[in-house]
Amino acid sequence: MPENAAKYTLKEALLNRRMLICIFNGFTAGLPIYFLIQLIPAWLRVEEVDLKTIGFFGFVMLPYAWKFLWAPLVDRYIPPFLGRRRGWMMVTQVLIFFFMLSLSTLDANKDIELVLYAGLAIAFFSATQDIVLDAYRRELLPDDELGLGNSFYANAYRIAGFIPGGLSLILAEYISWEMVYIITSLFMGIGIIHTLMIKELDEDVQAPKSLKDAVIEPFKEFFQRDGISGGMYILLFILFYKFGDTVATSLITPFYIDVGFSTAEIGSIAKIVGVWSMVVGGFVGGVLMFKWGINKSLWIFGLVQMASILGYALLNEVGPNRWMLGLVVAFEYLGVGLGSAALMAFIAKNTNKNFTGTQLALLTSLFAIPKSFSGVISGVMIEGVKESDGLFFTILGTSKGLGYTNYFLVCTVLALPGMLLLLKVAPWNEKKAI
Repeated sequence: MPENAAKYTLKEALLNRRMLICIFNGFTAGLPIYFLIQLIPAWLRVEEVDLKTIGFFGFVMLPYAWKFLWAPLVDRYIPPFLGRRRGWMMVTQVLIFFFMLSLSTLDANKDIELVLYAGLAIAFFSATQDIVLDAYRRELLPDDELGLGNSFYANAYRIAGFIPGGLSLILAEYISWEMVYIITSLFMGIGIIHTLMIKELDEDVQAPKSLKDAVIEPFKEFFQRDGISGGMYILLFILFYKFGDTVATSLITPFYIDVGFSTAEIGSIAKIVGVWSMVVGGFVGGVLMFKWGINKSLWIFGLVQMASILGYALLNEVGPNRWMLGLVVAFEYLGVGLGSAALMAFIAKNTNKNFTGTQLALLTSLFAIPKSFSGVISGVMIEGVKESDGLFFTILGTSKGLGYTNYFLVCTVLALPGMLLLLKVAPWNEKKAI
């Protein structure tokens, strides 16, 4: 057990108000990103938008990868209401709600450019919300509770995926897409109400005195702490630890549809089973990290996460079997829950409380980079490129697609670099407290 974990019993760490705040903040952070990666792609595919265009829509995720560029502004400037952290929470949550709701007025084929712009706005304000929620969580949790707190946050983040990726898809079988978007958007009200109810933290750390300090000092401190090479290994590890899984699941909802499942089956089986498997994985991951420490957890959880990708290849070979769908999704999402809990704790531990907003934005941005372009790569890898594919043909020429089975095998191989980097950033026998 990590040395500093002895200060708390597991029961004391689990049952406190800080964990409840992590849960609500995690739900609020997860809702808009799953809205973008699950609900909108399903809507576009049902409306017969081609797979490569849906993959191109993945570029709206770019703000998550570049949020460290404006994180210093969030650290430096304080809104005139609710305080440094809660003020930014409220601003971003209201704007996310507005742009989510705006999609209820658009047509998937006629307004595809407006859909793209609305998605980009949601991603930008969601990424900004992540900056402040991550900073608030790091300032809220003592080091002893980082594993559990981040696990609760990750669990709630994933549970939020049940709304756009489960409930909304089920509703789409019975009501119009316009009403689906209105109902889904209203769930952002949970975050808005929660922001009004929590208190601004009584921080010992003050906002940076100048924008220059807000920009330079976080990066300077990060690379001074472990040296340039140590810092670069950490950055590369965060980028690649979940790379294979991220690429594999970038077009997962269209994959389910192409295998032969209905949106109701996807909503009621894949999403529900997946979310709860991930919840179990995240919770178990938090408890195991509390006992084992982060290094061993990263190794074990990474191997489970890597092996679980192969289940999708098996599902593609079996076809639209509901039991197989449930089993495959349960195992893969269990691995995702374990891996996400470990990675989030690792990221939080590698930040300094004096620079939480900017440093967390930098580290979590790396985690998000593959999500920004994996959809486009996935569509091309799976379907290939034909002469009728316009820009894709101009850039790449013709190519034969791998098909889903071979694609998932390649994704399994893509998980190897992250595992190898563990030798540098988290050796198995090195006792490093979380």
